[in-house]
Amino acid sequence: MASSTPLWKRLLWMAAIWAASVLALTAVSMVFRMLMTAAGLKTH
Repeated sequence: MASSTPLWKRLLWMAAIWAASVLALTAVSMVFRMLMTAAGLKTH
């Protein structure tokens, strides 16, 4: 199943999807942190 798309384009898509998932996880963790701080819970 050889793909006709070039390797660099497939790697670029993989890197873009990875970066988007990292940014999404960061955003979710920041929201949880703000909610926990608002509820009176501190990390230290």
